[in-house]
Amino acid sequence: MPSASATISSLPFSLSLRLRNSRARLLCLATSSPLSINLSTLPKKEWRLLCLRHENVPSENNGSDSKDELARDFVKPKVDKSKELNENWLLTLHKIISSIIDGEPWAVPWTAKTIVQVMLLWIASFWFVGSWIVPFLASMAGFRKESLTYRGQALYSLLTDIAEGVVGIVILHRCLAKFKPLTSDWFKFELKGNWLFDVSLGCLMFPVINHLSQVNLNLLPVLQSSPVTVSSVEQSIVARDPVAMALYAMVVSVCAPIWEEIVFRGFLLPSLTKYMPLWSAILVSSVAFALAHFNIQRMLPLVFLGIVMGAVFVRSKNLFPSMLLHSLWNAFVFLDLMK
Repeated sequence: MPSASATISSLPFSLSLRLRNSRARLLCLATSSPLSINLSTLPKKEWRLLCLRHENVPSENNGSDSKDELARDFVKPKVDKSKELNENWLLTLHKIISSIIDGEPWAVPWTAKTIVQVMLLWIASFWFVGSWIVPFLASMAGFRKESLTYRGQALYSLLTDIAEGVVGIVILHRCLAKFKPLTSDWFKFELKGNWLFDVSLGCLMFPVINHLSQVNLNLLPVLQSSPVTVSSVEQSIVARDPVAMALYAMVVSVCAPIWEEIVFRGFLLPSLTKYMPLWSAILVSSVAFALAHFNIQRMLPLVFLGIVMGAVFVRSKNLFPSMLLHSLWNAFVFLDLMK
């Protein structure tokens, strides 16, 4: 059994200091039994500091006090970090809501007459090209969509969607030609910008949108008397044709987001800010976006999706983030159909 006396060299650590005209001793709580120091082995020009337990302090209290201090040291940072994280999230959400409510409206050079004219012509051209022009040209070429293979039908849908989009953009360009040049915040499309957080937050809303689809179906179920038709997209998915599925993926994830975002977020939403607050313009343009799909069973999710994409667009005043979010949502639905 070792003696209570121990030299400094036998302790696990030591610290050298140079002092002038004074001696230094440091006492603190470290061990459970008092130790004496043999200074005979110390060099004359070297001082070492030790942490020893003072004999007058009870060991039980010291142990409990040190445990309490350690517990506070470990618990307090966690509480502070969680509190700071919550404050950061609340601050971020407050900034997002403030930028939507108090955002600057666009400088709109046209009137409500032009807004109505563009939207009606766009919807009419979309229907006319897809239901009449393309089928007529296909019949002139000697084939019908129903007689095509899965890949042929997918290619037909892709070409039809491209034709509809191009005609819609031409109409928009012709109607707004007399108001040019427009300011730089109109139809802005660029990859740079601080929009990644907004798009990520929008993606977190996908489960909510998906749940609203089921709520909408519960409120307005499909009539049993109406015939149940299987779309060409669903047929190609059932057939597991990779080329057909890739072509349909281009339709829903590339073409549709581009055309629809240019019209509803690029033109309609900013135009409405001439007559109503920014948040109202987001809501009205979202309702118009949902109605343009001509599917009452999907009204609720499409309106909410339009609100999310409108908020992303308003914060960045850039079409690329809303197009990207729109594309990701369509891809999410397409992949869900493939299950």
